[in-house]
Amino acid sequence: MDYFKNRRTIRRYSDRKLTDAEIESMLEQAMHAPTCGSMQLYSVVISRSDAEKQALAPAHFNQPSVTGAQAVITFCADFNRFTQWCRLRGADPGYDNVQSFISAALDTVILAQQFVTIAEMNGLGTCYLGTTTWNAPQIIDTLGLPELVVPVITVTVGYPGENPDLQPRLPHRSLIHYGRYTPCDAESIGQCYDDFESLGQNRKFTAENGKETLAQVFTDVRYTRQANEHFSEIFIGVLKKAKFLNTQQ
Repeated sequence: MDYFKNRRTIRRYSDRKLTDAEIESMLEQAMHAPTCGSMQLYSVVISRSDAEKQALAPAHFNQPSVTGAQAVITFCADFNRFTQWCRLRGADPGYDNVQSFISAALDTVILAQQFVTIAEMNGLGTCYLGTTTWNAPQIIDTLGLPELVVPVITVTVGYPGENPDLQPRLPHRSLIHYGRYTPCDAESIGQCYDDFESLGQNRKFTAENGKETLAQVFTDVRYTRQANEHFSEIFIGVLKKAKFLNTQQ
């Protein structure tokens, strides 16, 4: 159980090789994860060559973990395969809608986390790239994804080339509710975030960005309203083009 409390995100990797067979074995194990209706509404694209990783790098803002990893794995919500199967078997699929995308996206995220756990328990390091949905159009073009296939999350993987500090987490009791959701008041918000805000690295982060509070770093620098609305419009366009969203919905 110590693994779960001590796991770290790894962004720098060593040159130690990871084989295709090893990656496929871990993915095969991960594919026994729970899935909606046993439909397995996902596909995985593995990018291994320098050219393949460099082609994806701009979509992930050229994060070093992309080109430095042994593999970049793009986990995609995929209703294309299942829809084709339905039609070939005389069934009328109704999966070009938001609810179907959500089902496929949940399948995809569960698979990705299962893979991450398996990889890390085998001594590998991983890093989630949240930029996948931000720049989904570039990824779709680079990977040649068809209709009803949308990239949801990307994971870089390789043997660790660093041993970073553990990232802090909020007190677990601040996140757990019994029976009904209990709204937070000012006092409970303080109990939830005071330790997080007082960490040396976060105080330094706040000062470096010229802000009065850590919350202002998140709202004004890291995840601004302007950026969120901009990338929301892009992803809505992705869902429309992929046929998961149409003007009647």
